[in-house]
Amino acid sequence: MTIKDIARESGYSVGTVSRVLNNSAQVSEKARRKVMEVVEKYHFQLNSNAKHLKKQTKDGIAIIIKGAQNMLFAAIVEQMQRLIRQKDYACMVYYLNEEDNEMEQAVKICAERRPMGILFLGINPEYVRPHFEKIDVPCVFVTNPAADFGYANLSSVCTDDEAAARFAVEHLLSLGHKNIGILGGKTSISQAAFSRFKGCCKAFECHGMEFDPDTQYENTYFGIEEGYYAMERLFNKMPQITAVFAMADVIAIGAIRAIKDRGLEVPKDISVIGFDGIDIGNYMCPRLTTIRQHREGIASKSVDILLKCIDGETSSVYEVEPFYLIPGESVCKH
Repeated sequence: MTIKDIARESGYSVGTVSRVLNNSAQVSEKARRKVMEVVEKYHFQLNSNAKHLKKQTKDGIAIIIKGAQNMLFAAIVEQMQRLIRQKDYACMVYYLNEEDNEMEQAVKICAERRPMGILFLGINPEYVRPHFEKIDVPCVFVTNPAADFGYANLSSVCTDDEAAARFAVEHLLSLGHKNIGILGGKTSISQAAFSRFKGCCKAFECHGMEFDPDTQYENTYFGIEEGYYAMERLFNKMPQITAVFAMADVIAIGAIRAIKDRGLEVPKDISVIGFDGIDIGNYMCPRLTTIRQHREGIASKSVDILLKCIDGETSSVYEVEPFYLIPGESVCKH
């Protein structure tokens, strides 16, 4: 009888069985009882020498974040770190550039650090299938959906990005704006940007309006400086613009500065609506109108799901958190 045999008969992972045998507090009572039933049934005894040889280098959770300037991610990560540490797990945080391959990085982390689970913030769908099968620990996509991938060790907690972006554009349309520009991420490398782009297109379509991406859409990285220069480029393509939907609040902040530097006023001349609901938007002048993601729920559910998957208490879970329109002072009727 080996630890793998106990895991197979008890229905829990090898990691959970190992923690039970080592009297770790990082395991549920339900899992502990089930594992110990199998241990007692076969009179299993842990080999202390093998225990030291095979002990994981890190009894922790890895968090992989794409985009160092993403303030929403920063707020979510801060909360997740606190929740993870409350459960007595170590926490390993890795920041990547937006164009980096997060799945290759995860495979490398698994080989070198052997985490018990991984939380991903920001993913490129094209990177998932070529690499994810090499990852054998529970994972959660945070702010990105995972149901379509169908992996048994992959869950997700996210906002309906498509519906939320559509709501933002429809809000501008309801106020009489027709010349609406969109500032967003590169749809070829960002799942969130792609979903929000689709939502924008549907909003125009449902109002019987044509949307010309070449003229009305300007892609950029999710950052304040990047938002500033993207707004400058959008002005050059669309001088008649009266409203802007920015796919992230940090992009909106940069865009508002660019608008003011042109001698225009927000919202008198151009209305701006953001996305995410980060705290800094409340202290801007004008206060930012935005679509708020329920970041507290996203953070807590992501950690809870991952820990339950590690303990073998659940399989893949796909949660969708609500979004809200937060009225501010950066949008008005046209």
